[in-house]
Order: sequence, then C-alpha cells, then structure tokens
Amino acid sequence: QVQLVESGGGLVQAGGSLRLSCAASGRTFSNYVMGWFRQAPGKEREFVAKIRWNGGFPSYADSVKGRFTISKDNAENTAYLQMNSLKPEDTAVYYCAAGLRSSSPTEYWGQGTQVTVSS
Repeated sequence: QVQLVESGGGLVQAGGSLRLSCAASGRTFSNYVMGWFRQAPGKEREFVAKIRWNGGFPSYADSVKGRFTISKDNAENTAYLQMNSLKPEDTAVYYCAAGLRSSSPTEYWGQGTQVTVSS
C-alpha cells in the first residue's frame, strides 16, 4: 500500500521559514516524480514544485521560485520542501504527491499539512 505522509507544517510569521517532509513508502519510487501542491481556502489546488526521484531536475511555480527549494533523500525515501521568506499568501494546506508523468505527478497523494503565515 503506497503511503505519502507529510509533516512539518505549522504557524510562522511572515519572513520566516518552514521545512516540509514527505515520507514515501509502499513501492519503489525510482521512476517517479515527487511533487508539492497547495490549496488555499476557497481556491483550487495548485502546483508548487516537483523533482524526479532519480536525476533531480527540480522545477517551481513562479510564485515560489527563489524562495522554496525541493529536495529528496533517496536513502530515506523522503522528499522535502524548504520554504524561506514566507508570505501570508503562502498560507495553504500543502500536499505531497507522486506520479510517473512529470507533467502531472498526481498518482498518489498525501493527507496534507497546514501552513499558516501570519502578517
């Protein structure tokens, strides 16, 4: 059974940092793309960042480029999202996802973790 478990969310002041983790289990993810998405209240879920489990090649939404960094630890089967210079508009539930298609790595989803940025 595939599981993606996020952790690391919380409340932070604007300008602060958080690091989200996504622990993956239940299958071999070597050919998969790991992605982070977010959904703010009243808005649709949107792409944040993604990375190939093998090979890297990170990519980001324009809204987070230069502030967020996606990474992975193959030995730990864990993906990370380092979020710096957080803004109130980054407030959302953040979801980890995985899929074979780089254009839409959404075959599997985590349960989400809340990130709240106060002004």
